[in-house]
Amino acid sequence: MKPLIALALVVTAATAHAQAHRTDLPSCDLTAQREVAGTVGGDIKDPGQAHIAMRANVLEADIGTARKARRLTQAQADTLFRRVEAVRRATDGFVGTQGFLSAGERASYDRELDTIAGAICGS
Repeated sequence: MKPLIALALVVTAATAHAQAHRTDLPSCDLTAQREVAGTVGGDIKDPGQAHIAMRANVLEADIGTARKARRLTQAQADTLFRRVEAVRRATDGFVGTQGFLSAGERASYDRELDTIAGAICGS
């Protein structure tokens, strides 16, 4: 009986660990996401803005995927969508005002997007 209980605990712990650190979504690969290059054109006028826009698009798709898989509640998904959109609006605002997105601003927005990805990926 004791070995059966021990086995059940190991399986439960392994399952919880696997669910806590999801890496099956593109947003979970932060190294790749930080290197993403978007396309300049249309409303996107700066390479930094294009990068943030592309990351935002990927994050929004992954939020939708996580919601459909019931890994997020609707309220959690809505909150994450709003946070992504706030980053997108702030980026567009800086580019509209300054004409470009500085390296420091890009790094700051990347950190915020990393935080949002962490909420989806469990890290």
